[in-house]
Amino acid sequence: MKLPLILALSATGLVVASPAAAQNVAPGGLYVGALAGYEGLDVDAQDGSASASADSAVYGVSAGYDLSLGGGFVGVEGEVSTSDGSTDFPSNFNSARDGLEANGQYYIGARAGFALTPGIAAYGKVGYTALDTKAFTSAGSLDELEENAGGIRFGGGVQVQLPGPLEARVEYRRSRYEDVVDSQFGDLTTDQVVAGIGLRF
Repeated sequence: MKLPLILALSATGLVVASPAAAQNVAPGGLYVGALAGYEGLDVDAQDGSASASADSAVYGVSAGYDLSLGGGFVGVEGEVSTSDGSTDFPSNFNSARDGLEANGQYYIGARAGFALTPGIAAYGKVGYTALDTKAFTSAGSLDELEENAGGIRFGGGVQVQLPGPLEARVEYRRSRYEDVVDSQFGDLTTDQVVAGIGLRF
């Protein structure tokens, strides 16, 4: 008598617990979104003797696809964004140019994460990024020198499911570009903290 009762109670417990466990599932499917936030830009002299930095806003759009693996997910993502960061080089920068602007940014990469609670997931990301740069002189004695620099971006964040198909995210990412503008300058890095809102299909 006791064994059937124990089995029945156990089965009831599983039925009750299953919906709660099923809710703790990582997101999946297509998504599109918009983002905005802060960008810090740093560029170094080729010989490492000087550096320059700038702060600006960054904003853009992203799209991607996540494959849900139950409690985790993997996915691919693309992004187009822009900022207006413009550095002024110090006098010891040893360059004919007076400053460097960062404009359009392009990213494609992979991401993976896991559900922390029902509706909240944490993730990391890494991929290839490109940055439109423009070196200039304040006096206008030299033509602006434009180049598309390639590099790598990595970062991570947290995303939260909102009512309906909406979701929000907060993310930190760091991008590094080497030998910027025909190798006239050394490394350029950007650090960004952004918030985004998106639709998942």
